[in-house]
Amino acid sequence: MSAMLESSPLLDPAAADSHLQEPKMPGLDQGIERAREALLARQDADGHWCFELESDCTITAEYILMMHFTDEIDELLQEKMARYLRAIQDLDTHGGWSQYVGGEIDLSCTVKAYYALKAAGDAPEAPHMRRAREAVLALGGAAKSNVFTRILLAMFEQVPWRAVPYLPVELMLLPSWAPIHIEKMSYWARTTLVPLTILCSLKARAVNPKRVHIRELFVTAPELEQDYFVRGGALNRLFLALDKLGRAVDSFVPSALRKKAIRKAEAWFLPRMNGDDGLGAIFPPMVNSYEAMVLLGYPKDHPDRQTCLRSIQKLVVHREDGSAYCQPCVSPVWDTGWSAMALIHSSDDASTDAAIVRACDWLVQRQELMCKGDWVARAPQAAPGGWAFQYANGYYPDIDDTALVAALLHVMDRRRGQPGKHSYNTDRAVDWMLALQSRNGGFAAFDADNTYYYLNAIPFADHGALLDPPTEDVSGRVAACLGVLGRSQDRFGLSHCVDYLRATQQPDGSWWGRWGSNYIYGTWSAISGLSLAGEDPRQPYLRKAIDWLRVRQNEDGGWGETNDSYIDQALAGMNGGVSTPHSTAWAVLAQLSVGEVESDSVRRGVAFLLSTQDSNGLWSHPSHNAPGFPRVYYLKYHGYAAYFPLYALARYRYLLNCSRAQS
Repeated sequence: MSAMLESSPLLDPAAADSHLQEPKMPGLDQGIERAREALLARQDADGHWCFELESDCTITAEYILMMHFTDEIDELLQEKMARYLRAIQDLDTHGGWSQYVGGEIDLSCTVKAYYALKAAGDAPEAPHMRRAREAVLALGGAAKSNVFTRILLAMFEQVPWRAVPYLPVELMLLPSWAPIHIEKMSYWARTTLVPLTILCSLKARAVNPKRVHIRELFVTAPELEQDYFVRGGALNRLFLALDKLGRAVDSFVPSALRKKAIRKAEAWFLPRMNGDDGLGAIFPPMVNSYEAMVLLGYPKDHPDRQTCLRSIQKLVVHREDGSAYCQPCVSPVWDTGWSAMALIHSSDDASTDAAIVRACDWLVQRQELMCKGDWVARAPQAAPGGWAFQYANGYYPDIDDTALVAALLHVMDRRRGQPGKHSYNTDRAVDWMLALQSRNGGFAAFDADNTYYYLNAIPFADHGALLDPPTEDVSGRVAACLGVLGRSQDRFGLSHCVDYLRATQQPDGSWWGRWGSNYIYGTWSAISGLSLAGEDPRQPYLRKAIDWLRVRQNEDGGWGETNDSYIDQALAGMNGGVSTPHSTAWAVLAQLSVGEVESDSVRRGVAFLLSTQDSNGLWSHPSHNAPGFPRVYYLKYHGYAAYFPLYALARYRYLLNCSRAQS
């Protein structure tokens, strides 16, 4: 363990307590105290935090259409969801729905929202519906929607089944060495696809009790449309040819073989149902498995069907304005880990310490120590030890959450003078993470070496998100965790991870961000990880990263980044001069991680955060701040405007006091 890490303030927050001095920044103490109190007030009695996790319109629209698929329509909930969809329609700009606030119109989002509103009773000639319809037709009509939208439309008999990729359930019978196999796909694709193959193979038909159609959204009648698939490169054309061949021979598939494949698909997803937390603990697999059970004849009172429906219903958020929306999943482990990290430097009083201890106790109870999930295909000898993102998701713990929680437990043990108290938990976590290190040294979210890039050329994968390759931000989090714990047996894994991070730095000095928007998030994740891994912050490549951040600081002292930067890299780290609290916090934390506490850039960033603090003590901003899938699907973590600004302010004050104590 390097001397820098041994003296790192992150490891021993109590080290500077006796040297506290009044900071120069006006209002800093008051701002931290207000945020601390507000965050503590959001903590659940059992010790955890869980903030809302909002996406675009599609999940809520699909919830409405799911009720029409099964003819189980909750009229009151439907109206509340319709109210939400109307409220987020962009009537001022393009008339449709976007993937994220301020984004361009998205055809598939708009088709789904329009269909859901029409199913909920909105008249096609209502002004907002007319605007949406005109926008869809101007973009080529609903036939140009993405694959997932067209599959939904096929089940509602709005497009022929030839409009969707050939997804035979017999995929379940392929050996693991086959070029296409569920183990070669990401966890989210795998859990979504398995029940979906049942729906597609049996050509599911929605009940659609009100016989609602959207033929008015097609330029060419859907049964006459010939161009449902975009022809790409040679590999894509090959897969399209195979798709056509498979469709031609489908009617010759022996019924016994199909029944066998369906039974195998059921045997795969039923054990992974995850109780009331649902298959994969994310909305699309839950809905697909529920509709598959309906199609397969599970009665309404069947325990599995009832449990699956509850898992979906638990995702609904009812708002004070009378609207409601459906979350794609929930984020309690992630929210709890970062909330506790933010509070560590905010105060040393007994109540704050007790709140963090309760959070740690809650997290320890959620560690996955028994279930050998799908990751075992890549690490068969590894013992379970990770944390999931959600309340429960035993088959799918993730490396990002595991690194965060393991580091938090170690930090708190040191802070409370109990080093090693949670060493069993942290050792199990780190051993599990390192078993899933990819060959290039990086870490993905859920799997190792999930890099079968040719799969993104199959017709089903027009979203380009079928895989889970290593990413810079997750690798940065792992580097931070390994550096903080400082286990001698991890030196090679850590060195290999550092090499990966150095190799993936962009020419301009930044790092791409997979799970947060975007280069500012990725750069913070990488810099903080490299710093805690023992990299000398004076090295040119790290100075280049800091310079990149400073060039992108706005006049008001903050930072902001548009999700358009996933489309156009020239927009990296920029948002038209508009600053956001989460991006500003990440940029400040990145600079603090390399000791830039006295810099004018950091002071201006801190001043921006203090000046934009809401009356409730926290921060807010309407923007989506993370991709679910870059270019395709985006999220708004409501917690990011709560704990990250507090973390930055508290860390700044603490390091400033450390700096003064040493001067």
